[in-house]
Amino acid sequence: MPHKLGLSGSTILSNPKQLHELFLEELDHIEIGEFPDEDAFQLFLDHVKHTQRSFGIHSPLMRNNSKYDLIEYVHIEPEKAWYQIEEEAKRLSSLGAEYVLVHFPYFKTDRNGDVHKDIEQGLEKLSHLQVQYDIPFVCEPKLGQNRNPCGIHYLDDFSVERWKNYGIPLCFDVGDYLLADADHIFGHIHKWQDYIKVVHLHNVSFQNGDANKYIWSPVHSSQENDSDFYTLEPIIRKLAQGSDIRFLFEHTPHHVPSQKYVREGIEWVRKLIK
Repeated sequence: MPHKLGLSGSTILSNPKQLHELFLEELDHIEIGEFPDEDAFQLFLDHVKHTQRSFGIHSPLMRNNSKYDLIEYVHIEPEKAWYQIEEEAKRLSSLGAEYVLVHFPYFKTDRNGDVHKDIEQGLEKLSHLQVQYDIPFVCEPKLGQNRNPCGIHYLDDFSVERWKNYGIPLCFDVGDYLLADADHIFGHIHKWQDYIKVVHLHNVSFQNGDANKYIWSPVHSSQENDSDFYTLEPIIRKLAQGSDIRFLFEHTPHHVPSQKYVREGIEWVRKLIK
């Protein structure tokens, strides 16, 4: 199946007054979460109905709920986090969502012990929930605290054969992988290529030379020869060798030169993934 291009709610920080900005004519798909309240979510569903877009939900559905707690306590107990995503899956399945995306695996910092057992226990639960509620989960491995790359490395050490048992797709966040392991990013893509079904696409803009202060910038062809940015074209081309992927523009609004710049980036990516 052909790839889809879409926009993330991160580009408007899920502001209900700006929801219409997500529904660009040239895009097929929207991924969003962290709505401020139920009214905002209902407004989004109204937009979806009238525009016939596909959509996925980036858990949590509502702001201030759990984002990182499926393996260990970060903000709430894991049992509560699992209850939350089960309730989200139950509800979203009936509303036409294409998938629920969760931050998994997420580890705050390096761990002693069998982290692969922790990952596999989580996969068992996610697999059970997606069968029970007939909605796919997509797992997005994340950087830990202070850019700690341990979760991404723990996943990369995990067996593809074991992952295959659970039928769960992956999200490849380009920014996180560049920060975690830029020198080996093509190896990560190669290993997980068959399972990558969502790509979060953005460049990285460091603030005042501080490696721990950065924001997601919109992608654009002009960055390819700019030393202030990562080179993305070969990464995007490599990811596009997979099948049926949602390429989602996931920059935040803090570093957007213009909407013209964003749209030029969208068309640049469209040509790269054909």
